[in-house]
Amino acid sequence: MKLTKLGHACWRFEKDGRAFVLDPGSFSGTGLLDGAEAVLITHEHVDHVDQNLIKSASPDLEIWTCNGVVNALGEVPVKIQTVREGDVFDVAGFTVRVIGEWHAPTVPDAPIIQNIGFLIDDRVFYPGDALTDPGVAVETLLVPSNAPWLRVWDFVEYLRAVRPNHAFSTHDGLVNEIGGGMIDNFLAAEAKNQKADMRRLKPGESIEFA
Repeated sequence: MKLTKLGHACWRFEKDGRAFVLDPGSFSGTGLLDGAEAVLITHEHVDHVDQNLIKSASPDLEIWTCNGVVNALGEVPVKIQTVREGDVFDVAGFTVRVIGEWHAPTVPDAPIIQNIGFLIDDRVFYPGDALTDPGVAVETLLVPSNAPWLRVWDFVEYLRAVRPNHAFSTHDGLVNEIGGGMIDNFLAAEAKNQKADMRRLKPGESIEFA
C-alpha cells in the first residue's frame, strides 16, 4: 500500500496499480483525481469536496460518500454510492469499512452535519472532521491536527486513545510555517511518549507499507 498526502485533507491510496482519492477538497491543490478510479468523501465542506472538480470528472469515476454530500452535489456525471456507518465495500482493490456518523461541533447554533470515517484494509483510519473512536485496533491513523473545531489537547488525547503504530497529520492546510512547526513538535513529543511513528507529511510526500 502506498499512501500520498496531496494537500490539506486529501490523500491518495495506491495498491497493485490501482488508486483512489480521499477527500479532494478545494484547499488541496490540482491534479487530485489523476489516475484515480474512485473517490471517497467524508462530508460536504469545501475543503473536503470540490464540487466543480467532481462535476468536471470523467463519468467513469465512482464516488462513495454519505447522503449529505449526495444532496450537496446534486446532479453530477459520475456514479455515486451512498454509504453509512457499518457499511463495508470494495473499491480500487481495497476493502473499506465506514465508521462514524457526525461532524465535530463547529460554532454555536450551527447544525451538526453528517461525517463518515473510513477504515481502509483494516489498517488505515481516516475520521474526517471528527475524533471518532474506531472501535478496533488501528495500525495507521490520519489524525486531524488543526481546525476551527479542534484543540491540540483534543488531537493529542485522540492519539492516546487510539494508540496507532503510525499517525500522520491531516487537515493542516490552514497553518503557516510557524503553525506547522508547532504541529511537528506536538507529534514528535507524542511519538516519543508512545514509542510510535507520528509526523506530518508534506504535500506530495508518500509512505509505503508492506
